[in-house]
Amino acid sequence: MPARTIVYFDGFNLYHAVDALGQPHLKWLDLWSLSEKLLRGDQQLVAVKYFTAYATWRPASYRRHQRYVAALEAQGVTPIIGRFKAKTVRCHAKCRQTYVTHEEKETDVNIGVHLMADALKDRFDRALIISADTDLNSAVTLTRAEAPNKRIDLVAPPGRMSRNSAALFEITKGKLRGSLLPAQVQYSDSRVIVRPVEYDPPAS
Repeated sequence: MPARTIVYFDGFNLYHAVDALGQPHLKWLDLWSLSEKLLRGDQQLVAVKYFTAYATWRPASYRRHQRYVAALEAQGVTPIIGRFKAKTVRCHAKCRQTYVTHEEKETDVNIGVHLMADALKDRFDRALIISADTDLNSAVTLTRAEAPNKRIDLVAPPGRMSRNSAALFEITKGKLRGSLLPAQVQYSDSRVIVRPVEYDPPAS
């Protein structure tokens, strides 16, 4: 029997890695298709989970993100939405002014608890966690200890291999280019998700 595999995406960790490539069209990424490309022939993809949060204070970005999440859902991806917490910070320079910033909350915890629950409920034989965030290493270590018959690997987003020595390998730009969503995604009988113009591929 093929090894049942679940792939867990740390959404913002992947987003910032792709953003650093300077090719915005790669952000319109089909995470189910990409996940299939990360598997070996003796593995079967049974679920893809996408962990993220909405930047609701940035209307244009928020709308694009909602559209992207809907497109992923249409491909079979399960989104798990966390939140941002507003945080007041004081400038350490001479001005001593305060300003509000936003801090992503819950994503690391959500990935950890889903990983542990899925392992203990025997929902996978192998798990891939797409992130270079070292904060996830302890969740991986604990889950391996509690479910020693499960194989769990960290996979680095493109250009992020050096940030987490625990990563098994790094996703290549070629795999990203071969895993893009189409310009239009059928969400339901009456709804079509149209790719944002910001993610249109460059003219050939």
